[in-house]
Amino acid sequence: MERALSDVSLTIAIVDESRSRAAIIEDGLREAGYTKIVHIDEMTNLLARLYATDPDVVVIDLENPSRDVLEQLFQVSRLVKRPVAMFVDQSDTGMITKAIDAGVSAYVVDGLKKERVKSILDMCVARFQAYARLQNELDQAKSALEERKVVERAKGLLMKHKGIAEEEAYALLRRRAMNEKKKIAEIAQAVVTGLEILG
Repeated sequence: MERALSDVSLTIAIVDESRSRAAIIEDGLREAGYTKIVHIDEMTNLLARLYATDPDVVVIDLENPSRDVLEQLFQVSRLVKRPVAMFVDQSDTGMITKAIDAGVSAYVVDGLKKERVKSILDMCVARFQAYARLQNELDQAKSALEERKVVERAKGLLMKHKGIAEEEAYALLRRRAMNEKKKIAEIAQAVVTGLEILG
């Protein structure tokens, strides 16, 4: 979701059971130039409603949230994979920690003012994008590590099975990968699977 922060064509979902409080957020967004605003005024089936709306950003406002409602919203935050800004009137350290763990990009306590909505939204989107980039880099690093492990395992099995040196085993994997136009890790996985079946 790498959209520019200033992109006023973003679709923003406001989740708020209070019409008057939602209006404060909506006014702040409209004054900042945002026009695609959807108001969700019921918490029931929230995830389905958000999927149907498919917003770019989710703004959740809770006047006096119970722990159960917050837990439900944190679950939603984990699943929607969108920037989520949450406004609450009161909170504690435990809830703030849970919000961060759930991927809430902005958790604002007692700060619902229309003048602040745009800057909070910008920060929310920027933090979400930074986190998404870090997560992507981490996933790539994990994938590379797993591929390296498979290649090492395949080399070891080839060395044992064919009685060849490590360099020769690697060259064999590389040559086959080039011939089949596949990644070495794919060939290595096939070798591991095949040779482990042979025992």
